[in-house]
Amino acid sequence: MTSKPVILVSRKLPPAVEARAARDFDARLNTEDTLYAQAELLSAAAESGAEGLLICPTDKLDARFIANLPDAVIIAASFSVGFDHIDLAAAQARGLMVTNTPDVLTDATADCAMLLLLGAARRASEGERMMRAGSWGIWGPTAMLGTQVTGKRLGIFGMGRIGRALAQRARGFEMEIHYHDIAPLADDLAQGATYHAEADGLLAVSDFLSLHCPSTPETRSWVNAERIARMPDGAIVVNSARGDIVDDGALIAALKSGKLAAAGLDVYHGEPDVHPGYRELENTFLLPHMGSGTRETRDAMGFRALDNLGTFFAGQTPGDALT
Repeated sequence: MTSKPVILVSRKLPPAVEARAARDFDARLNTEDTLYAQAELLSAAAESGAEGLLICPTDKLDARFIANLPDAVIIAASFSVGFDHIDLAAAQARGLMVTNTPDVLTDATADCAMLLLLGAARRASEGERMMRAGSWGIWGPTAMLGTQVTGKRLGIFGMGRIGRALAQRARGFEMEIHYHDIAPLADDLAQGATYHAEADGLLAVSDFLSLHCPSTPETRSWVNAERIARMPDGAIVVNSARGDIVDDGALIAALKSGKLAAAGLDVYHGEPDVHPGYRELENTFLLPHMGSGTRETRDAMGFRALDNLGTFFAGQTPGDALT
C-alpha cells in the first residue's frame, strides 16, 4: 500500500478541513492551535518528516526560513489569497512550490468591506458602545449624525476579484464607482465604472476610498498624508486588504483633524499589535482581520489548499501555483 504524503498543518483549521486532511494525507495537525515561531515550525517539519506544509498568514516564510527548510519539504500551500508572508523569489530559487487560495474568499471579503464602509459612515461602533454602556439619552435631530452612503462616489484602489465584488454591492446603494488598476477592465467587468489611469487621480473623486491591492513595495504606505490631502473633506477610508498599505500616523492625524470623517479597518500594520491611536478615536470602525471569516469561506479555503497539495503530490502543477 502506497504511503500517504506527510503534511504539517501549522494552525488549527475548521473541522471539515482537518477531517479531509487526515483522510487524504498523513497529516500532522495542530490541535492546540499553537502559534509556531519560525524555529519551532522548522523543527516540527524536520521531526515529522513533512513533505508539504499547510501554512497560514501568521507563518512568515522569509528567505532565511526557506533556506533552512528540511530537504524533504517540497511544497507550501498557504491558507490565504495573499502571499506577502512568503518570499516567493527565495522559494523559487530553492525549488519550493508555493500555492494560495484565490477566488473562494471573494464574496466574504467584499461583504466585510461593505460592512466597514457602512459601519464607518454611520458611526456604528460608537453607537454600539453607547448602547452597551447605557449612555444613550433621548433621540435628537442632531444626534449621531453620520455620512450618507447612497449616491456617493466610491473609489476602489485595486479592481481585482474583491474590488469588483465590492463594486457590485455598492451599486445597490446607487454609488458612483471609480477605480484604479494597472490597466482598465473590459467593459463587461467594469460595468460602467470610471477608470483612472493615475492612482492619485482617483483620490479627488473618492468620497469613500476602499483599498483592495496587494502589499508590494509600491503600495506600502500608499495612503499617506500627501494623498489624504487630495481627497474630499469628510471622506472615509476603508481597508480590508493589507494593513501596511496605510501610513497609520497620517490616517490617525487626518481622523483627528476632521479631514477624514471616519475609517473602517479590518487589517493593520504589525497586527495583532494595532496602533493605539485607532482605539482612542470615536470615528474608527475596527474589526479583527475577519474579512474571510465565514464558516463556508474558511472551509472552502482549506479545501482549496488541500486540492493544491493533492494535485502536486499526484505529479501535476496546481492551478494556484505561485512559483
